[in-house]
Amino acid sequence: MIKAVIFDMDGVLIDTEKHYNAAWCEAARMAGYDDFRREHALMLRSCDAQLASEMMKDIFGADFDYYAIREVRRRLVAQRLARYGLEKKPGIDKILVFLHANHIKAAVATATPIELTLQHLETIGVKDQFDRIVSAKQVAHGKPAPDVYLYACEQIGEKPSDCIAVEDSPNGIRSAYAAGCKPVMVPDLTPPDEAVMPLLYAVADSLADISRIIRYME
Repeated sequence: MIKAVIFDMDGVLIDTEKHYNAAWCEAARMAGYDDFRREHALMLRSCDAQLASEMMKDIFGADFDYYAIREVRRRLVAQRLARYGLEKKPGIDKILVFLHANHIKAAVATATPIELTLQHLETIGVKDQFDRIVSAKQVAHGKPAPDVYLYACEQIGEKPSDCIAVEDSPNGIRSAYAAGCKPVMVPDLTPPDEAVMPLLYAVADSLADISRIIRYME
């Protein structure tokens, strides 16, 4: 019996990963890294900052200033969201109605800072529909470490094994799996690859499709 569904935010609840990807590429090239490509930005989805910094230095050299480039990326993302608006991912309203109707808890476990997370969820009108909202910035280690999912489970008072974790990125899937949750991927920018597939409990076509997965598990 599933007692809770814990959602990642970017790329799962809101359609922002496309903006992060474009902004990472632009920010890196502004810093002189013309070889920075989409695939490098994809590696950074939901990734712990220290780990991300080390990965980028391994690829581009010790002079790659991850934190300075990330700050430029933040400004660029803010500009893109001001221009294009914040879009809900399909199925968000349906799955939240389903969870509430079936007395299944809902939570958010995101890599985004908590203040910005609350702002985004308020903007799309769903902030008050979650039992708990937590950020990886509130724990010792970000994704792909399990800390944020363990913290979310603690906050809602449920065992990880009784929780579905909804993710769109490999780093998020690894975090949820390591925590002992049941990872369900709703693909956004990329489909699950060979490394991620063995970690998945299921793949959903959209957020609304998660209700089918839960019914199947009963």
